[in-house]
Amino acid sequence: MLMNKTMKFLAGLTCVLIGATSAHAQSAAEFYKGKTLNLVVSSSAGGGYDVLARTIGRHLPKHIPGLSVVNVRNMPGAGGIVATNFIYNLAPKDGLTIGGVQNNTPFEPLLGTKEAEYDPKKFNWLGSPSFETGLLIAWHTVPVSTVDEARKKEMTVSSSGANSTPSFYARLLNELLALKLKIVVGYPGQNESCIAMERGEVDGYPSIFWSSLSSTRPDWIKTGKVKYIVQYGPENEPGAGKTPNVMDLLTKEDDKTLLKAAIAPLALGRPYIAPPGVPADRVELLQKAMMATFKDPEFLAEAEKLNLGVNVPRSAQESKRIVDEAYATPTAIVDRLRRIANPEGGK
Repeated sequence: MLMNKTMKFLAGLTCVLIGATSAHAQSAAEFYKGKTLNLVVSSSAGGGYDVLARTIGRHLPKHIPGLSVVNVRNMPGAGGIVATNFIYNLAPKDGLTIGGVQNNTPFEPLLGTKEAEYDPKKFNWLGSPSFETGLLIAWHTVPVSTVDEARKKEMTVSSSGANSTPSFYARLLNELLALKLKIVVGYPGQNESCIAMERGEVDGYPSIFWSSLSSTRPDWIKTGKVKYIVQYGPENEPGAGKTPNVMDLLTKEDDKTLLKAAIAPLALGRPYIAPPGVPADRVELLQKAMMATFKDPEFLAEAEKLNLGVNVPRSAQESKRIVDEAYATPTAIVDRLRRIANPEGGK
């Protein structure tokens, strides 16, 4: 009797062990067969990040064998922080939930934003389809065409709020280049800011990205409706011609270090991430699939048709390097960066 019970116990234990071994031995490729991949987007439907995510979602399954579909879910709020918090703290860590987040969110903890409850260095980075180049632009009738003229004449620029991205870059340009940009807040978004320039309510805009300008206002480029005063980003934008880059105008090393940290979001581009704790083989599969998608001729053709501004992909390793370098910025420079980002209370 005892022997029978012992044999049954051992048989049951053997089944459990075999099942566990089989599950453990399951490859990443086998895991994704017939599954749905959830792609969380940190912005509302219809915007640039959303359109890009849905375009990626249509092509990504080709590069993950057996994947059934990519389900895009919008989770806007707090400039992308809501979605980034979710991916870090609440999303399942099985490799079936990834995120497309706004490029400011990985650096919010660096700026001391309390709502950002995540450690960007612990995300699994999947790469980005592009980098961004920012521009200070002026309407073609405004009597400011160069950096030197912007140092001598006050120029009004539109922004949504005192702590918004346009306001941050306007203050950054004032500090680094001694410009006289006067920030006019109250415009809900970039589109309203562009309309304000057309109406003559303001002289310019301090942080339009080339990808956005070319997709939303291509006629401005063709007809010369705006002047490019200065550009900033990891690389010069060929479409902006000989517009000087802020980095090339700086002489102090501390200023260069400050600028490098400030434009880290632009270098990151439009990043894709997975939660920490996802099995390494699934992360590797997702990273390879993302890069394959970014180079997929059919994806690139659709991205060009939609004017998504896809240029040079950033690998997962490059994305992680950009984030790690930003968080290695000396404390004194970080304090200065926080003051520019939040002049009322930053430190």
